[in-house]
Amino acid sequence: MPPPGPRKRTTVHDIAAAAGVSRGTVSRVLNGGYVSVEARAAIEAAITTIGFVPNTAARALKTRRSQAVAFVALGQHTGSFADPNIGAVMRAANAVLSLADHQMVNLVLDSARDTERVGRYLSGGFVDGVIVVSARAGDPIIGVIRDLRLPAAVVGHPPDLDGAVPFVGIDNVGAAHEIVSRLLTTGRRRVGMIAAAQDRDSCTDRLTGFRSALGPAFDERLVVRVPEHDYRSGVLGMRLLLELEPAADGVFAASDVIAAGALEALREAGRSVPGDVGVVGFDDSAWAVWSQPRLSTVRQPIDEIGTVAARLVLRQLRGEPVDPGGRILPTTTVWRDSA
Repeated sequence: MPPPGPRKRTTVHDIAAAAGVSRGTVSRVLNGGYVSVEARAAIEAAITTIGFVPNTAARALKTRRSQAVAFVALGQHTGSFADPNIGAVMRAANAVLSLADHQMVNLVLDSARDTERVGRYLSGGFVDGVIVVSARAGDPIIGVIRDLRLPAAVVGHPPDLDGAVPFVGIDNVGAAHEIVSRLLTTGRRRVGMIAAAQDRDSCTDRLTGFRSALGPAFDERLVVRVPEHDYRSGVLGMRLLLELEPAADGVFAASDVIAAGALEALREAGRSVPGDVGVVGFDDSAWAVWSQPRLSTVRQPIDEIGTVAARLVLRQLRGEPVDPGGRILPTTTVWRDSA
Protein backbone atom coordinates (compact mmCIF):
# COMPACT_ATOMS: atom_id res chain seq x y z
CA MET A 1 0.00 0.00 0.00
CA PRO A 2 1.48 3.39 -0.92
CA PRO A 3 2.13 5.77 1.97
CA PRO A 4 -0.62 8.29 2.56
CA GLY A 5 -0.10 11.66 0.92
CA PRO A 6 -0.15 14.96 2.74
CA ARG A 7 -3.45 15.94 4.27
CA LYS A 8 -5.47 18.28 2.05
CA ARG A 9 -5.52 21.80 3.46
CA THR A 10 -8.93 23.07 4.50
CA THR A 11 -9.86 26.15 2.47
CA VAL A 12 -12.25 29.06 2.79
CA HIS A 13 -14.44 27.26 0.21
CA ASP A 14 -14.74 24.27 2.56
CA ILE A 15 -15.69 26.46 5.53
CA ALA A 16 -18.26 28.36 3.46
CA ALA A 17 -19.87 25.13 2.21
CA ALA A 18 -20.03 23.63 5.70
CA ALA A 19 -21.49 26.79 7.23
CA GLY A 20 -23.92 27.48 4.37
CA VAL A 21 -22.60 31.00 3.77
CA SER A 22 -20.63 32.76 1.05
CA ARG A 23 -16.83 32.87 0.77
CA GLY A 24 -16.99 36.63 1.35
CA THR A 25 -18.77 36.16 4.68
CA VAL A 26 -16.09 33.70 5.81
CA SER A 27 -13.35 36.12 4.73
CA ARG A 28 -14.93 38.93 6.74
CA VAL A 29 -14.94 36.77 9.87
CA LEU A 30 -11.31 35.72 9.37
CA ASN A 31 -10.23 39.33 8.84
CA GLY A 32 -12.12 40.79 11.79
CA GLY A 33 -14.99 42.30 9.80
CA TYR A 34 -18.68 42.51 10.70
CA VAL A 35 -21.15 39.67 10.04
CA SER A 36 -24.39 38.69 11.71
CA VAL A 37 -24.31 36.79 14.98
CA GLU A 38 -25.92 33.76 13.27
CA ALA A 39 -23.40 33.69 10.41
CA ARG A 40 -20.45 34.05 12.79
CA ALA A 41 -21.73 31.18 14.96
CA ALA A 42 -22.18 28.93 11.91
CA ILE A 43 -18.68 29.71 10.62
CA GLU A 44 -17.03 29.15 14.01
CA ALA A 45 -18.88 25.82 14.35
CA ALA A 46 -17.70 24.75 10.88
CA ILE A 47 -14.11 25.66 11.71
CA THR A 48 -14.30 23.64 14.92
CA THR A 49 -15.79 20.63 13.08
CA ILE A 50 -13.55 20.36 10.03
CA GLY A 51 -10.48 22.29 11.23
CA PHE A 52 -8.91 25.31 9.61
CA VAL A 53 -5.51 26.98 9.85
CA PRO A 54 -5.26 30.33 8.02
CA ASN A 55 -2.59 30.50 5.33
CA THR A 56 -0.63 33.35 6.88
CA ALA A 57 1.97 33.36 4.11
CA ALA A 58 -0.71 33.91 1.48
CA ARG A 59 -2.37 36.55 3.63
CA ALA A 60 0.94 38.39 4.03
CA LEU A 61 1.49 38.42 0.26
CA LYS A 62 -1.99 39.75 -0.34
CA THR A 63 -2.17 42.34 2.42
CA ARG A 64 1.55 43.15 2.66
CA ARG A 65 1.19 42.64 6.39
CA SER A 66 3.28 40.29 8.52
CA GLN A 67 0.80 40.14 11.42
CA ALA A 68 3.81 40.71 13.69
CA VAL A 69 4.68 43.55 16.08
CA ALA A 70 8.20 44.03 17.44
CA PHE A 71 8.80 44.58 21.15
CA VAL A 72 12.12 46.43 21.25
CA ALA A 73 13.93 46.54 24.61
CA LEU A 74 16.75 49.05 24.56
CA GLY A 75 19.48 47.82 26.89
CA GLN A 76 22.70 49.81 27.03
CA HIS A 77 23.19 48.62 30.61
CA THR A 78 22.55 45.36 32.38
CA GLY A 79 19.94 46.85 34.68
CA SER A 80 17.43 47.07 31.83
CA PHE A 81 17.30 43.29 31.59
CA ALA A 82 16.92 42.84 35.35
CA ASP A 83 14.00 45.29 35.41
CA PRO A 84 10.81 43.30 36.18
CA ASN A 85 8.71 46.12 34.73
CA ILE A 86 9.92 45.38 31.21
CA GLY A 87 8.76 41.78 31.43
CA ALA A 88 5.39 42.85 32.84
CA VAL A 89 4.87 45.42 30.07
CA MET A 90 5.78 42.78 27.48
CA ARG A 91 3.30 40.23 28.87
CA ALA A 92 0.45 42.74 28.96
CA ALA A 93 1.18 43.95 25.43
CA ASN A 94 1.41 40.38 24.13
CA ALA A 95 -2.02 39.54 25.57
CA VAL A 96 -3.59 42.37 23.54
CA LEU A 97 -1.68 41.51 20.37
CA SER A 98 -2.58 37.83 20.68
CA LEU A 99 -6.30 38.61 20.83
CA ALA A 100 -5.84 40.64 17.64
CA ASP A 101 -4.06 37.66 15.99
CA HIS A 102 -0.68 39.40 15.93
CA GLN A 103 2.59 37.75 16.88
CA MET A 104 5.03 39.54 19.16
CA VAL A 105 8.67 39.50 18.04
CA ASN A 106 11.15 40.33 20.83
CA LEU A 107 14.22 42.34 19.86
CA VAL A 108 16.95 43.37 22.31
CA LEU A 109 19.45 46.18 21.73
CA ASP A 110 22.56 46.29 23.87
CA SER A 111 25.18 47.72 21.50
CA ALA A 112 25.67 49.93 18.44
CA ARG A 113 25.89 46.77 16.33
CA ASP A 114 22.50 45.66 17.67
CA THR A 115 21.05 49.03 16.70
CA GLU A 116 22.25 48.66 13.11
CA ARG A 117 21.01 45.07 12.89
CA VAL A 118 17.57 45.83 14.32
CA GLY A 119 17.29 48.91 12.11
CA ARG A 120 17.82 46.72 9.05
CA TYR A 121 15.30 44.20 10.37
CA LEU A 122 12.62 46.85 10.88
CA SER A 123 13.32 48.21 7.40
CA GLY A 124 12.81 44.76 5.87
CA GLY A 125 9.05 44.60 6.37
CA PHE A 126 9.20 41.72 8.84
CA VAL A 127 6.94 43.53 11.32
CA ASP A 128 3.95 45.81 10.95
CA GLY A 129 4.58 47.89 14.07
CA VAL A 130 6.86 48.46 17.06
CA ILE A 131 6.60 48.89 20.82
CA VAL A 132 9.74 50.46 22.33
CA VAL A 133 10.75 50.43 25.99
CA SER A 134 13.67 52.20 27.72
CA ALA A 135 14.26 54.70 24.92
CA ARG A 136 16.65 57.57 25.53
CA ALA A 137 16.88 61.05 24.07
CA GLY A 138 18.39 60.88 20.60
CA ASP A 139 18.03 57.12 20.36
CA PRO A 140 18.73 56.10 16.73
CA ILE A 141 16.00 53.44 16.70
CA ILE A 142 13.37 56.14 17.23
CA GLY A 143 14.81 57.86 14.16
CA VAL A 144 14.52 54.64 12.14
CA ILE A 145 10.89 54.17 13.20
CA ARG A 146 10.11 57.80 12.36
CA ASP A 147 11.74 57.55 8.93
CA LEU A 148 9.94 54.29 8.10
CA ARG A 149 6.63 55.71 9.39
CA LEU A 150 6.04 52.46 11.22
CA PRO A 151 3.02 52.30 13.52
CA ALA A 152 4.67 52.50 16.93
CA ALA A 153 4.30 53.31 20.60
CA VAL A 154 7.03 54.29 23.07
CA VAL A 155 6.80 53.36 26.75
CA GLY A 156 8.09 56.47 28.47
CA HIS A 157 8.52 59.96 27.08
CA PRO A 158 11.96 60.84 25.71
CA PRO A 159 12.05 64.62 25.20
CA ASP A 160 12.72 64.47 21.44
CA LEU A 161 9.66 62.50 20.28
CA ASP A 162 8.08 65.76 19.02
CA GLY A 163 4.71 64.06 18.51
CA ALA A 164 6.11 61.87 15.71
CA VAL A 165 5.66 58.67 17.76
CA PRO A 166 2.85 58.28 20.33
CA PHE A 167 3.82 57.34 23.86
CA VAL A 168 2.37 55.99 27.07
CA GLY A 169 3.88 56.72 30.47
CA ILE A 170 3.42 58.22 33.91
CA ASP A 171 4.07 61.55 35.59
CA ASN A 172 7.45 60.71 37.09
CA VAL A 173 7.97 64.27 38.36
CA GLY A 174 4.67 64.37 40.22
CA ALA A 175 4.98 60.82 41.59
CA ALA A 176 8.49 61.43 42.92
CA HIS A 177 7.43 64.76 44.44
CA GLU A 178 4.52 63.08 46.23
CA ILE A 179 6.43 60.20 47.82
CA VAL A 180 9.40 62.38 48.87
CA SER A 181 6.99 64.92 50.38
CA ARG A 182 5.40 62.14 52.41
CA LEU A 183 8.85 60.96 53.53
CA LEU A 184 9.55 64.48 54.78
CA THR A 185 6.37 64.45 56.89
CA THR A 186 7.93 61.66 58.97
CA GLY A 187 10.43 64.21 60.33
CA ARG A 188 13.42 63.47 58.05
CA ARG A 189 15.78 66.42 57.66
CA ARG A 190 18.80 65.16 55.69
CA VAL A 191 17.32 63.31 52.73
CA GLY A 192 19.41 62.09 49.83
CA MET A 193 18.68 60.37 46.54
CA ILE A 194 20.31 57.47 44.70
CA ALA A 195 19.70 58.43 41.07
CA ALA A 196 20.33 56.01 38.19
CA ALA A 197 20.50 56.03 34.39
CA GLN A 198 20.27 59.77 33.94
CA ASP A 199 20.09 59.35 30.16
CA ARG A 200 16.47 58.14 30.56
CA ASP A 201 13.58 60.58 30.87
CA SER A 202 11.99 58.64 33.74
CA CYS A 203 15.12 58.96 35.88
CA THR A 204 15.79 62.63 35.17
CA ASP A 205 12.13 63.37 35.91
CA ARG A 206 12.33 61.55 39.25
CA LEU A 207 15.32 63.66 40.19
CA THR A 208 13.34 66.77 39.23
CA GLY A 209 10.47 65.65 41.48
CA PHE A 210 12.89 64.96 44.34
CA ARG A 211 14.40 68.43 43.99
CA SER A 212 11.01 70.15 43.92
CA ALA A 213 9.78 68.27 47.02
CA LEU A 214 12.80 69.38 49.06
CA GLY A 215 12.65 72.97 47.87
CA PRO A 216 15.18 75.18 49.73
CA ALA A 217 16.41 72.13 51.67
CA PHE A 218 17.70 70.48 48.47
CA ASP A 219 21.43 69.75 48.63
CA GLU A 220 23.10 68.68 45.38
CA ARG A 221 25.81 66.90 47.37
CA LEU A 222 23.21 64.42 48.62
CA VAL A 223 22.37 63.19 45.11
CA VAL A 224 24.45 60.10 44.37
CA ARG A 225 24.39 59.14 40.69
CA VAL A 226 24.88 55.50 39.73
CA PRO A 227 24.98 54.16 36.17
CA GLU A 228 22.66 51.18 36.46
CA HIS A 229 19.31 50.08 37.87
CA ASP A 230 20.54 47.07 39.85
CA TYR A 231 21.05 45.84 43.40
CA ARG A 232 24.81 46.42 43.42
CA SER A 233 24.33 50.05 42.38
CA GLY A 234 21.97 50.49 45.32
CA VAL A 235 24.54 49.07 47.75
CA LEU A 236 27.38 51.20 46.39
CA GLY A 237 25.21 54.31 46.12
CA MET A 238 24.08 54.06 49.75
CA ARG A 239 27.61 53.52 50.98
CA LEU A 240 28.72 56.66 49.15
CA LEU A 241 25.78 58.67 50.47
CA LEU A 242 26.68 57.71 54.05
CA GLU A 243 30.28 58.76 53.41
CA LEU A 244 29.11 62.14 52.10
CA GLU A 245 26.54 62.66 54.85
CA PRO A 246 26.77 60.35 57.90
CA ALA A 247 23.71 62.10 59.34
CA ALA A 248 21.48 61.17 56.39
CA ASP A 249 18.11 60.09 57.76
CA GLY A 250 16.11 59.61 54.56
CA VAL A 251 16.72 58.15 51.10
CA PHE A 252 14.74 58.24 47.87
CA ALA A 253 15.93 55.48 45.50
CA ALA A 254 15.16 55.80 41.79
CA SER A 255 13.78 52.22 41.70
CA ASP A 256 12.86 49.43 44.09
CA VAL A 257 15.88 47.30 43.19
CA ILE A 258 18.18 50.22 44.06
CA ALA A 259 16.27 50.73 47.31
CA ALA A 260 16.75 47.04 48.16
CA GLY A 261 20.50 47.46 47.69
CA ALA A 262 20.40 50.56 49.87
CA LEU A 263 18.77 48.54 52.66
CA GLU A 264 21.67 46.08 52.51
CA ALA A 265 24.23 48.89 52.86
CA LEU A 266 22.30 50.38 55.78
CA ARG A 267 22.31 47.02 57.57
CA GLU A 268 26.07 46.80 57.03
CA ALA A 269 26.44 50.25 58.59
CA GLY A 270 24.34 49.31 61.62
CA ARG A 271 21.52 51.73 60.69
CA SER A 272 17.98 50.65 61.43
CA VAL A 273 15.17 51.19 58.91
CA PRO A 274 12.95 53.07 59.44
CA GLY A 275 14.23 53.99 62.91
CA ASP A 276 17.45 55.72 61.81
CA VAL A 277 16.81 56.10 58.09
CA GLY A 278 13.58 56.13 56.11
CA VAL A 279 13.83 54.57 52.65
CA VAL A 280 11.41 54.89 49.71
CA GLY A 281 11.62 53.38 46.24
CA PHE A 282 9.77 53.50 42.95
CA ASP A 283 7.83 50.91 40.85
CA ASP A 284 6.12 48.66 43.45
CA SER A 285 7.91 45.71 41.86
CA ALA A 286 8.53 42.33 43.48
CA TRP A 287 11.59 43.88 45.17
CA ALA A 288 9.27 46.07 47.24
CA VAL A 289 7.61 43.12 48.95
CA TRP A 290 10.68 40.87 49.05
CA SER A 291 12.69 43.46 50.97
CA GLN A 292 12.95 43.57 54.74
CA PRO A 293 11.41 45.85 55.78
CA ARG A 294 8.94 46.06 52.92
CA LEU A 295 9.38 49.17 50.81
CA SER A 296 7.27 52.27 50.65
CA THR A 297 7.16 53.01 46.93
CA VAL A 298 5.27 54.33 43.91
CA ARG A 299 3.04 51.86 42.10
CA GLN A 300 3.05 52.14 38.34
CA PRO A 301 0.08 50.71 36.35
CA ILE A 302 2.43 48.37 34.50
CA ASP A 303 -0.22 46.09 32.99
CA GLU A 304 -2.20 49.08 31.75
CA ILE A 305 0.95 50.61 30.24
CA GLY A 306 1.57 47.46 28.18
CA THR A 307 -2.09 47.23 27.20
CA VAL A 308 -2.29 50.85 26.06
CA ALA A 309 0.98 50.59 24.11
CA ALA A 310 -0.28 47.58 22.15
CA ARG A 311 -3.64 49.20 21.49
CA LEU A 312 -1.92 52.34 20.20
CA VAL A 313 -0.04 50.27 17.63
CA LEU A 314 -3.14 48.32 16.60
CA ARG A 315 -5.15 51.52 16.16
CA GLN A 316 -2.51 52.87 13.80
CA LEU A 317 -2.52 49.59 11.85
CA ARG A 318 -6.29 49.97 11.39
CA GLY A 319 -5.80 53.52 10.16
CA GLU A 320 -7.45 55.08 13.20
CA PRO A 321 -6.21 58.41 14.60
CA VAL A 322 -4.17 58.46 17.81
CA ASP A 323 -3.34 61.34 20.10
CA PRO A 324 0.18 62.52 19.21
CA GLY A 325 0.48 63.88 22.72
CA GLY A 326 0.50 60.39 24.20
CA ARG A 327 -1.13 58.99 27.33
CA ILE A 328 -0.15 59.73 30.94
CA LEU A 329 -1.48 57.14 33.37
CA PRO A 330 -1.98 57.66 37.13
CA THR A 331 0.33 56.29 39.85
CA THR A 332 -0.30 55.45 43.50
CA THR A 333 1.91 55.97 46.56
CA VAL A 334 2.08 52.70 48.53
CA TRP A 335 3.19 53.27 52.14
CA ARG A 336 4.80 50.32 53.91
CA ASP A 337 7.32 49.64 56.68
CA SER A 338 10.54 51.16 55.29
CA ALA A 339 9.54 54.74 56.02
